[in-house]
Amino acid sequence: MTAQRDIVEGRTSLGIEFGSTRIKACLIGPDASEVLAVGSFAWENSLEDGLWTHALDEVWQGLQAAFADLIADAQKRHGARPESFGAIGISAMMHGYLAFDASGDLLVPFRTWRNTNTGSAASELTDLFAVNIPLRWSIAHLHQAVLDSEEHVSQVDFVTTLAGYVHWRLTGEKVLGVGDASGMFPIDSATGDYDERMLSAYDALAGERLPAPVKSLLPAVRAAGEPAGTLTAEGTALLDPTGTLRSGIPLCPPEGDAGTGMVATNSVVPRTGNVSAGTSIFAMVVLEHPLASIHHELDLVTTPAGDAVAMVHCNNGASELAAWAGMFARFAAASGNPLDDDAVFDVLFREALAGDVDAGGLLAYNHLAGEPIAGLTEGRPLFVRTPDSEFTLANAMRAQLYGVFGTLALGMQVLESEGVALDRMFAHGGMFRTAGVAQRFLAGALNAPVAVGELAAEGGAWGIAVLASYLAHSAESDLGSYLEDQVFATASLTVIEPDPADVAGFAAYLHRYRAGLAIEAAATTAL
Repeated sequence: MTAQRDIVEGRTSLGIEFGSTRIKACLIGPDASEVLAVGSFAWENSLEDGLWTHALDEVWQGLQAAFADLIADAQKRHGARPESFGAIGISAMMHGYLAFDASGDLLVPFRTWRNTNTGSAASELTDLFAVNIPLRWSIAHLHQAVLDSEEHVSQVDFVTTLAGYVHWRLTGEKVLGVGDASGMFPIDSATGDYDERMLSAYDALAGERLPAPVKSLLPAVRAAGEPAGTLTAEGTALLDPTGTLRSGIPLCPPEGDAGTGMVATNSVVPRTGNVSAGTSIFAMVVLEHPLASIHHELDLVTTPAGDAVAMVHCNNGASELAAWAGMFARFAAASGNPLDDDAVFDVLFREALAGDVDAGGLLAYNHLAGEPIAGLTEGRPLFVRTPDSEFTLANAMRAQLYGVFGTLALGMQVLESEGVALDRMFAHGGMFRTAGVAQRFLAGALNAPVAVGELAAEGGAWGIAVLASYLAHSAESDLGSYLEDQVFATASLTVIEPDPADVAGFAAYLHRYRAGLAIEAAATTAL
């Protein structure tokens, strides 16, 4: 009855996150650790004219469907239909390029973070800023359009991310959370805004090729807890076409999936970190001090509060693993013994525990797309063995799981060389739902304790709901204290220490994996 009253009286917070394959919605109560309802909508990016994109019509179709699914879940669980919320938050996959003219019209199809056609721009900007600018960053996409003399550049009035776009349409506010903004253009953590030195340097470089100074084209930056607008009548209709939802609801700053992952794993203070595994996989480590050198394997971004973070981002995560699971699901169905997806993953993951610690000499490359850390501009998923490899189901699945962490481990070795210390590493994502398997292998890959929490299962949608809830608490508490003292105070965590045998086994696997990248490079040329 308490949950029902909270829903009816609007004492709740709604979070919606646009992932690469699923749009998720999550509703929490005054106790942010309590999930009241969830909803989702499956979608996929498409390759058009050589670039990965999502149609904007699909953005609104998916948003409405995920919202309607959550409403139905709230009614089913609590017998109440939400008509208002205490706050709303929007998050999405970071980076990419959404460019609009002065009338608010999209100039070119949405270019997602997966595109790797920005090499010339990223290299030039890295040299200019003396900071690593990855291929997927928004400023790299914009500068590549400048370098390519694309016709639309002269009309650009506003550039934003997917979260920034949805937030803008819902509220009319062209703002972005500092964590998401840090994946558009470098942030100065001392000011919590775009780096002024780099803005000036870029304006000098672009000159008259851009219609205005670059800062005027970017969203205004907001830190967690700062006001970011309210739901307008037009935005209400976009979210809930039934007309039941009321307008005027406050929204928190829109954030990227990296920032919501940090919140979902209580990893926003120095010496904490998290690994998020989905279509992509990335590790975030909150820094105590600046890094000594530029590393192309590392992004420098921020927490939703603006603290400096080193990010190891890999374009390819668990999609290839899911494809293998799908093949085995079809085998089970064809044999007359069908299994649902969760059961298939559970069987295969537990079989992997019986594999050799080095996966029996097998190698799995999960590169569906290009992978800058591995030096690949295109992807070719590969499964490789030698004649004397131990080709068993257990080793095959262990190799596939190790393969998800392979490129990530290469990047984490760079952080280790910089002397970056970790007190705790949290993991979240669907592949960690089978207890004690992916979590154990990740601990071996990182040679560090890995924690999985019961709340992190809802991932970024829950994380942005928590950031929405934080709007009402920011005056009396910083974000780290709010998470530690209120959200995670009673959370149950499972921590796995690295097994020395797994550490040695993964190290042997990674040695072969690094050598085998030459096979990957050859495949992109030959196939």
